[in-house]
Amino acid sequence: MKIFNANQTRELDAYTISNEPISSIDLMERASHAFVRCFCDRFVNTRPVGVFCGKGNNGGDGLAIARMLSERSFDVQVFIIEYTTDESDDFKQNLIRLKTHLVPIFIKSSSDIPPIPESMVLIDALLGSGLSRPVSGLLGDIIAVLNTLPSKVISVDIASGLFTNKSNEDTDVIVQPDVTISFQLPKLAFMMPKNVPFVGEWHTVDIGLSPTRINETETPYFYTDKDAAEKLIRPRGKYAHKGTFGHALLMAGSYGKMGAALLAAKSCLRAGVGLLSMHIPECGYVIAQTAVPEAMVLTDQSQKYLSNLQDLEPYSAVGIGPGIGKEPATAEMVKALVKTVEVPLVMDADALNLLSENPELLSLLPTNTILTPHPREFERLAGKSKDEYERLELAITFAQKHQVIICLKGANTAVVLPNGQVHFNSTGNPGMATGGTGDVLTGIITGLLAQTYSPSEAAIMGVYQHGLAGDRAANKKGQSALIASDVVDCLGW
Repeated sequence: MKIFNANQTRELDAYTISNEPISSIDLMERASHAFVRCFCDRFVNTRPVGVFCGKGNNGGDGLAIARMLSERSFDVQVFIIEYTTDESDDFKQNLIRLKTHLVPIFIKSSSDIPPIPESMVLIDALLGSGLSRPVSGLLGDIIAVLNTLPSKVISVDIASGLFTNKSNEDTDVIVQPDVTISFQLPKLAFMMPKNVPFVGEWHTVDIGLSPTRINETETPYFYTDKDAAEKLIRPRGKYAHKGTFGHALLMAGSYGKMGAALLAAKSCLRAGVGLLSMHIPECGYVIAQTAVPEAMVLTDQSQKYLSNLQDLEPYSAVGIGPGIGKEPATAEMVKALVKTVEVPLVMDADALNLLSENPELLSLLPTNTILTPHPREFERLAGKSKDEYERLELAITFAQKHQVIICLKGANTAVVLPNGQVHFNSTGNPGMATGGTGDVLTGIITGLLAQTYSPSEAAIMGVYQHGLAGDRAANKKGQSALIASDVVDCLGW
């Protein structure tokens, strides 16, 4: 699923209007019908509805939605905010259509808003995706009032006051909806963790924009949903054997951190790898042989940490980092690995921290090496950024400069490819914010690489399946009780 900026969305609307052909007002009617269908799936017509409308096309959507809900026997009140004398043509037409059904209330001051019952569902149709400056004046006052009300709030396309493609300031006034129903495609703003209060639960509805134009329009941003992820899965052949699915090497663990190695190993096996070898410090030998009997174990010459590089010739992929620590000898081993490895490589946790402390190694990373940092690890690698949009741009620049793949972990984990594409993930939940889940991701991606999935496929599908397993685990255990082992246990596709 593609993610377009505001200009591309306007162009897509215009193309559809011109080439379907369909009038602008009829396209608005179609979009409003799609919104109403989604709305009616959530709310019954015994609850009153209040629709707050601006005077642009988003307000026009709101007027059409109000009329359609009224036709479905909802008790609807319409509030038109008199913040300007300018009205879009589609707003004017829908206002004429509305007046045969409902009499709107015109709001000239926030004090004009009548008492709103808690049971009333409020629809935010004040401002759309074309917003170019922070909201102020009467609209700002109205939004401030809406955010104090206990009622459910549903935003049309995007929350009023939220920028589509850039960061808002902390002082900006933005509607805080419970649900956003977006037309056709998600917005880039939905992918930013900082915007969670201004997006809520979001859905997209198909409004019939030109599929030809959607396919032709280029964008660096994509959203990995179930359909996109499942297309990457390769069916297993009837006569396949363990040698068919690769041999992975996981370099992980140190004294007191063997759990990280075990989590990565178990998840690598669950990802479908044919053979797995673990390179661990000697202190973890009995632990690994007991806890992961399916894996072969190679012990380091050091008792407590990794220090010597194994012969890499037998392996089809290497993963390094979970729990390895930052001993000087370990750092030297990481340097040797980066300089000699010829198979796909995944680097996580302390391997990333050692890269940060030895930046000269960045230029030596093999093309398409996969780095899986959380935001703080990425900051140490690439430098600070003032907001999430700037951090994303920094990740794109970093990936292109060093020709690596970055899995920037968090809500909607962003997989940034060397060609500048960004694939945001659709799975996962806050219960996964617990120690060890990153080690699980490293194991999954390493296992997929060993099976000869391309690095981009392994990163995108690995992140998706990691989040999907987390969602299954949360359904079983609850988010608060979820631990990394639960994610491993719920892997499968």
